[in-house]
Amino acid sequence: MDGTVRANIKPGMLVNIVLKKDQRSGTLTEGIVKRLLTSAPKHHRGIKVMLDDGQVGRVQDILDED
Repeated sequence: MDGTVRANIKPGMLVNIVLKKDQRSGTLTEGIVKRLLTSAPKHHRGIKVMLDDGQVGRVQDILDED
């Protein structure tokens, strides 16, 4: 599923995000979505989310598509 479309992402989903500090390296962080922070329906670099552990980043991959 596409991480650039807000409608594809719901709280509780397992996703890979890229943190701000990891944007150059592209290192991915896996976690469960707690909140969606991007209000726009689409964002070309990925929808910004907050994970359960408080980390914030942009969704690159949606691992749990249920």
